[in-house]
Amino acid sequence: MTEQTFIMGKDAALEDSIANFQHKLKTLGFNIEEASWLNPVPNVWSVHIRDADCPQCFSNGKGASKKAALASALGEYFERLSTNYFWADFYLGQEIANGEFVHYPSEKWFPIEDEEQLPEGILDDFLLDYFDPNGDLTPDLLVDLQSGNYDRGIVALPYTRQSDNQTVYIPQSIVANLFVSNGMSAGNTKNEARVQGLSEVFERFVKNRIITEAISLPEIPQSVIDGYPTIKASIEKLEQEGFPILCYDASLGGEFPVICVILLNPNNGTCFASFGAHPNFQVAFERTVTELLQGRSLKDLDVFAPPSFNNDDVADHANLETHFIDSSGLISWDLFKSEADYDFVHWDFSGTTEQEFSNLIAIFNKYEQPVYIMDYEHLGVYACRILAPSMSNIYPSDDLIYANNNMGMDWREILLDLPYFHHDKETYQELLDELDEQSIDDMTRVREFLGIVAEKGSAMQTLRIGELKSMLHLALGNLEEALDWANWTANMNATVFSAERNNYYRCLISSIELFLDKSREPKQYRNVFEKMYGKDAVDFAWSAVQGGNPFNGLQGADESLESLKAHQKLLNAYRKLQKAKVNPIAR
Repeated sequence: MTEQTFIMGKDAALEDSIANFQHKLKTLGFNIEEASWLNPVPNVWSVHIRDADCPQCFSNGKGASKKAALASALGEYFERLSTNYFWADFYLGQEIANGEFVHYPSEKWFPIEDEEQLPEGILDDFLLDYFDPNGDLTPDLLVDLQSGNYDRGIVALPYTRQSDNQTVYIPQSIVANLFVSNGMSAGNTKNEARVQGLSEVFERFVKNRIITEAISLPEIPQSVIDGYPTIKASIEKLEQEGFPILCYDASLGGEFPVICVILLNPNNGTCFASFGAHPNFQVAFERTVTELLQGRSLKDLDVFAPPSFNNDDVADHANLETHFIDSSGLISWDLFKSEADYDFVHWDFSGTTEQEFSNLIAIFNKYEQPVYIMDYEHLGVYACRILAPSMSNIYPSDDLIYANNNMGMDWREILLDLPYFHHDKETYQELLDELDEQSIDDMTRVREFLGIVAEKGSAMQTLRIGELKSMLHLALGNLEEALDWANWTANMNATVFSAERNNYYRCLISSIELFLDKSREPKQYRNVFEKMYGKDAVDFAWSAVQGGNPFNGLQGADESLESLKAHQKLLNAYRKLQKAKVNPIAR
């Protein structure tokens, strides 16, 4: 009989979860490989898994055992498949954008009949007030990046409002722009998945509040830590390796099921705060410790920041975003004060997963915080996405206006077409004027702006708006401006450019300087330029300086994206999901 390993918080044995997840992925046609394993201290495992056919699709797992970490990674992979998260930042091409459905068969399209007014039927009163408090939200801002289909309208997905079980249609654009991956989960049962999703929302909400308000936390007494011997062993090993560990109750007086564990690195004076949440104290504590080392070996613990006495810097939104991305942001020295702002509580919100779901929802209700849930079962695995606007969004509502991920939608066709170099100077000038008028950040990566996957090592992978400006000025014959932006590009990208591309920019900069110097005859220097930079680089640069194609290394494409092989791999993976949405996989 096969060994059965049950852990707290899970409704099935680890072996059964792993076998089920792996079988379903194979059925869907995903070729998953375990790319790397780490086990830096006892009872702390992490694994990175990915689709061998599409490297954009990957996930990470952590746990107190190898099986727990693998089950965690596979669960995260399913949550990202189920919610379409792997494709949240990418354009899906015209075929899918005009298909029977773009995201799910249950989606609803709201035609744009008024350029200023949002269509009737999307959002509810609370959401309208939260996302559009000043009435500045226009329909074009809610067109989703994935379809980019303004003519079709705004696509919204059905979420269930937990207070009354009513369906509320929330635009996909809002979800993708503001909530990122927060509140997504997969599990063996619907309640298990929902409990995990709600726990994650609490974890990040409480973490942000503690960091922002510089709250001093109560330490978990040693007598309590002694009651969890496997966790204690992990902590002791870290301390033996020279990393003092501080364990805190982050429940804010027993209100929330959250733990905080902080690792100090005396070698460079930095620290790292890990947060974890679950209705069960032990599970939350274990998750916080394993999170500390997810994807890290002991030699990777020198990349964090020192604690700060400047609480304004700590509370800055950019710092909170850094904490969401990789937890490497600042924290306040005040968090460590011996006199805590709250008393320690050995809290317990646990029970069956059904009871735990009710217990967690009760906390939201206490704070009059609406919760919206979309469940997914089309892949034969329970998954959900939970939104608690004002508590779970990672980015503020005004990002829909000032940092919307669909900003490049109207640029996609023309920028993909530029490498063919068949436009007139008037078009290039218009593009430069529009870049300035729309205040598009020079640092913006063009592939992210357009929502495309670039080939690894290609010019498009590193192309930024600033580099594009250099190319456009070259196309116009504005050599002095082109030189300024070429220098900007070389300085900005020296560490990320390939050797070939760094060489091209050295060649281009020297070439522009040469052609701008009216006292010199360029052909006198051709021979040495070719010896220094190579004939191919000199041919392209000199041609560009004299009015030829300036779009060095860029590959042309149209909105079918057929010529972009890396992007096609991502679309092929999405097509596998589209089939399962029409013909769901049995559980």
